[in-house]
Amino acid sequence: MASERQIMVGDVPIGGGAPVAVQTMTKTETANLAATMAQIRTVAEAGADIVRVAVPREQDAAALVTIVAESPIPVIADIHFNYTLALKAIDAGAHCVRLNPGNIGGAEKVGIVIERAKQSGTPLRVGVNSGSLPAHLRDLEYTDPVEALVRAAIETVELMERLDFTNFKVSMKSTSVPNTIASNRELAARIPYPIHLGVTEAGTKWSGSLKSAVGLGTLLADGIGDTIRISLSTFHAEEEVKVAWEILKALKLRERGPVLIACPTCGRLQFDMDTVVVEVERRLAAYDDPIEVSILGCAVNGIGEARHADFGITGAKDMGMIYSKGEPLKKVPTERLVDELFAEIDRYYAAGRTVVRDEQSAAEARAWLAEHEDETALTPERIAALEAAAAQEDATLPVLEESESPVKGRRFSRTA
Repeated sequence: MASERQIMVGDVPIGGGAPVAVQTMTKTETANLAATMAQIRTVAEAGADIVRVAVPREQDAAALVTIVAESPIPVIADIHFNYTLALKAIDAGAHCVRLNPGNIGGAEKVGIVIERAKQSGTPLRVGVNSGSLPAHLRDLEYTDPVEALVRAAIETVELMERLDFTNFKVSMKSTSVPNTIASNRELAARIPYPIHLGVTEAGTKWSGSLKSAVGLGTLLADGIGDTIRISLSTFHAEEEVKVAWEILKALKLRERGPVLIACPTCGRLQFDMDTVVVEVERRLAAYDDPIEVSILGCAVNGIGEARHADFGITGAKDMGMIYSKGEPLKKVPTERLVDELFAEIDRYYAAGRTVVRDEQSAAEARAWLAEHEDETALTPERIAALEAAAAQEDATLPVLEESESPVKGRRFSRTA
């Protein structure tokens, strides 16, 4: 149910089948150019496609001229209450303007902004939040908050269309995850325009990330949403970007940097896996390639659970093993697992993305793995072997000829 329409925010396509764009918002006073530009560069490096800046004052609008010129990614001006600031943001070259028609001063002032946006070719983001619904829908919010959100968004879309303006995307955010999901599902079925997703005021890095992952992940898995922002209570905007990317990577919607797979640990753990996982994650941040790296806490299940990983570790008390694509590479002392893992990863890139395998080291690792495996554990390898044996046994059973069947000549079909 991806949006039919597409708009361009700077050089970033939004909607119409384009990749889901990641955006965030600076936490600085926009007029503080040094601080604002430093944060924009930081979020761009973290993977933000677009950045939004608050423009509540004249000096913030004036600063946009420099910010737009120097920013490595497109800039959205966030405007509330004062439509003249929206006009100044457009004149300053903002790549997009965020506008809430419900608090900007009425349809007449919205129309003035749209005329300027038409002249400059500037797209708008329009929409509502659960905390800023129009006055005539506030009673409905208490009885049917989803309907109130959808109605407010549809009224905004209808206003844009009456003003003959289609260069916009729509956002409809709530602090409630279920309401965010339900309202955006309904809206997506009713409009062709790109949709910006977010759970507004989601909370801390911990709780806000979880709420955003549930809400946005559900919608994105349904094919709804063209751009996302994770709203966290943190001064570090890059953390919002990192969470957004993890959601997109988990859903296989976009790739950026390595994917880390790590077992949850249990009573079989015999080495300091917590420290190993943290160190591996820290060092993986230096790699841009979307390789998969797995860390298993013991050898009980072999390496079958992460046989697809490009590289991985499985460990025991004093010794561990490094593997690639389900095949052992070498056994190493536990204290050297991380260093040897990255030595193999670097060797892989130096060889042109080719795994370099020493057969003697691999044989030693394979023997070590066999010694430490639980012979009764139903690993994926053993399950596959059992299935193959069962299939072979079935093949030796007598086949009933159709002429001997009590349902000879019949053909069955299942209908819904």
